Amino acid sequence: KTMAWVPAESAVEELMPRLLPVEPCDLTEGFDPSVPPRTPQEYLRIEAAQCPDVVVAQIDPKKLKRKQSVNISLSGCQPAPEGYSPTLQWQQQQVAQFSTVRQNVNKHRSHWKSQQLDSNVTMPKSEDEEGWKKFCLGEKLCADGAVGPATNESPGIDYVQIGFPPLLSIVSRMNQATVTSVLEYLSNWFGERDFTP
Repeated sequence: KTMAWVPAESAVEELMPRLLPVEPCDLTEGFDPSVPPRTPQEYLRIEAAQCPDVVVAQIDPKKLKRKQSVNISLSGCQPAPEGYSPTLQWQQQQVAQFSTVRQNVNKHRSHWKSQQLDSNVTMPKSEDEEGWKKFCLGEKLCADGAVGPATNESPGIDYVQIGFPPLLSIVSRMNQATVTSVLEYLSNWFGERDFTP
């Protein structure tokens, strides 16, 4: 068998074909970069010569996190601390009720999404971790840094101080990426403080 060597440029083009193929053009003979190109080929060759062969994209991880897909791998999820994992009976009950709950949520989502939120409800931006902690847990808890006893809801309750519950009127305005981010914020917060119920 005979082997033929393929020029590196040709091998690259097999993997990444040129968007706009250009005829070979010799720029070395009498080439003056200060003079405008005489032909379209010269122009394209000059432009191509100024472009690097390899370009590295500068990716902001925060932007990716905000726009991540709803298809999230569960392989990276940490197991619940010992003694806090749900029982098999509870898990089976949730699976059995999931379909009914999903239908009810979809039925009421459009209704609650069209309703005005109360004037004291100001939802933070998706990437505002501290804002979401205060929104969900309350300004009082975030300031004290300690978890107090549960308070029964009453008409005069101040949700800004004790945190807003995950009402459908609020959750229906959050996309899946925001919901995932908020759950991660809270999980990390509880983990850092060795929270126990």
